[in-house]
Formats: sequence, structure tokens, C-alpha cells
Amino acid sequence: MEAPANEYVIGPDDVLAVNVWKEPEISRTLPVRPDGNISLPLVGDLVASGRTPVELQKEIRKQLVTYLSDPEVAVVVQEAKSHKFNIVGEVEKPGSYVMSGPMTVLDAIALAGGLRDFARETKIYVLRVNTDGSRVRLPFNYKQVIKGSDLKADVQLEPRDTIVVP
Repeated sequence: MEAPANEYVIGPDDVLAVNVWKEPEISRTLPVRPDGNISLPLVGDLVASGRTPVELQKEIRKQLVTYLSDPEVAVVVQEAKSHKFNIVGEVEKPGSYVMSGPMTVLDAIALAGGLRDFARETKIYVLRVNTDGSRVRLPFNYKQVIKGSDLKADVQLEPRDTIVVP
């Protein structure tokens, strides 16, 4: 099931607060493991990665119905750590960064401290892994974007994108 574009999709390393009303021994704050699962008392392992908080809430509630009458469950993403991008090459601070919200390549370059002196501004590109595992290369012309002549060319980043600044 594909999540609506405006809904957060849980991923590994995210920290979730799972609250079951009037059941403090089941409620807890826990990280999503690298395998995409979480573990809860009475429920055991559940797949969290790839689901929205609402979808996970419904699944936990369904699992708890066996043990509790009409359980009220809330799932809150306390720390969104799974949505990261990488930036490599001729920037001041190359590395992996957490996306704090919608971001573009220009935002990422700013976060990485800007371009170095010998960066090839017209040859920057984004490497993106599609859902089917294939890779795509999206060109980004820094000079055009900062001039304001082609603002649509400022590529919207997706989690796991890698920006290459030659």
C-alpha cells in the first residue's frame, strides 16, 4: 500500500513512542531496528518500516485485541532518523545528513557548508535509487538555479539520495 505523499513513512533508525491507553507496561519508546521491525510486549515483532504511524497503530491495535478489550493505541515518531541523504565531493562538509523536512539540492549544499573553490557547478548530479532497485542520475546546474533562471531545476530530494559534486 502506497502512503499519501504528505504522510511520514517510518524507516530504520526512527524512534517511535507507542502508547497504549491505561497500559503503561506495554507502552514504550523504542527504535526501529535495522531490519525494519519493532518489538512490543504481547505483540512480539512487527514490521514498522515502510508503514505510516497510522498503519502501524492499526496493526498494533489488531494484535492487542486478543489480550485487551478495545485497546487505544497511539504511535508517534519521536525522532525521524531514517530520512537521510548523502553529499560527496567538492563541498565543505561532505557526509550523511538527516532530512528535517522537504529539501532540495540547494538546501543540501547549504547544509554541507557550500561548494569548494574548484567544484564543477554545472556538473552536479543526484543519484537516486528507485523502488525497483534501479538507479537514476538527475542533473543539477548550480549556476542556473542560483541565477534564478531555472528554479524548477532545483531537484527535490528523497531519502537515500546521494548528491555528487565533482
